[in-house]
Amino acid sequence: MRMTGRERDEKMPLKNRLKEFRAALNVNQQELGHLAGVSRQTISLIERGDYSPSVTLALKLAKICHANVEDIFILEEDEPS
Repeated sequence: MRMTGRERDEKMPLKNRLKEFRAALNVNQQELGHLAGVSRQTISLIERGDYSPSVTLALKLAKICHANVEDIFILEEDEPS
């Protein structure tokens, strides 16, 4: 049986260190949202792991944070059995 995109996402959650990078920049969620062109709520959802950003937004956030996207966003794959 083939997995849907949502099922795949549930099996491989996207973790992030955005809050840590934001703190290093000394900006709040509102300011980071403004720089990235999204709302404070979007930044909050991403930081909590309740929302996975688009590739474009992830790249924008990485650029703002002067980091590689892989440094901020980590795909936690299931351990092999």
